[in-house]
Amino acid sequence: MKAIGYQHPAPISEADALVDIELPQPVATGRDLLVKVHAIAVNPVDYKVRQRAAAEPGQYKVLGWDAVGEVVATGAEVSLFQPGDRVYYAGDLTRPGSNAEYQLVDERLVGHKPSSLSDAEAAALPLTSITAWELLFEHLQLARTKPNGGQTSNEVLLVVGAAGGVGSILLQLARVLTGATIIATASREASRNWVIELGADYVVDHRQPLKPQIDSLIAQHNLGPVTHIASLNATEDYFETYVDLLAPFGRIGMIDDPDTLDVMKLKPKSLSLHIEFMFARSMHQARDMDAQHELLQQVAQLIDQGHIRTTLGKRLGTINAANLRAAHAELESGRAVGKLVLEGFEP
Repeated sequence: MKAIGYQHPAPISEADALVDIELPQPVATGRDLLVKVHAIAVNPVDYKVRQRAAAEPGQYKVLGWDAVGEVVATGAEVSLFQPGDRVYYAGDLTRPGSNAEYQLVDERLVGHKPSSLSDAEAAALPLTSITAWELLFEHLQLARTKPNGGQTSNEVLLVVGAAGGVGSILLQLARVLTGATIIATASREASRNWVIELGADYVVDHRQPLKPQIDSLIAQHNLGPVTHIASLNATEDYFETYVDLLAPFGRIGMIDDPDTLDVMKLKPKSLSLHIEFMFARSMHQARDMDAQHELLQQVAQLIDQGHIRTTLGKRLGTINAANLRAAHAELESGRAVGKLVLEGFEP
């Protein structure tokens, strides 16, 4: 089968950072599905792994943790899917990824693809949807409501890094499934328009000090204090500001990798810090690993009912090494809006 991989970490500007290769087609056993991959999306985890982790000697490392495809074979213990099902998933960081024509994935990490979306539109969603859902409802523990139920609450959610892949779906889930007031950060006009379109009530500029802007919003619109923060990037830079902004017993949920944080600064307000890593369940074979299957099923339902939409930002052509190198380069630049998607393999 066709695949894209690498052997040694290298800057994305180098030709061997990602190369086109041929690999044996895997065989499904146990609870695994064999999926014929139709479309993929690219995430920061892809370039972070590429920059740090070498392949086993003589082997190639295949990245990719967002895919849409068709189940073509199942292991003997599979009960949730059958051949012919169209599926979407993020998969498992410890196994070969979706940058290949065929991939094995545990059925407990897979959902039925939203029927109202194209393959490319659906491929933008799995990893970020899982991340955003777990962050909002398992870590930050925002109060859930019925979809677009019209309820409001005293919760005020600040989303830092709101225009990226996770932020683009998190804003929608927060808008549809909570009664929180949502403040998003964005700086460029395109990203400001994007986050408002996806559900932000107010936007502040992350290039300027956050606290004066948010204090002004609170006073102008008679809002309560910030109660929850989804920190999607630059947590280390904003950590002291978060402590100043949050109400007592407030919660911070982060997904990035700061070098150091002085967590004792949280103590005077009894604040809590939560780290979301959506691969934790699959990496450690958690007892509730099937929570990701259920989550993806619910997201698909919300999409097909018209409550939320794809976060596809740009299509970058077919799935090959040259286009994947372009995707990695754009993500590394920090200027991507929405998700970068590739679709189909060349004959």
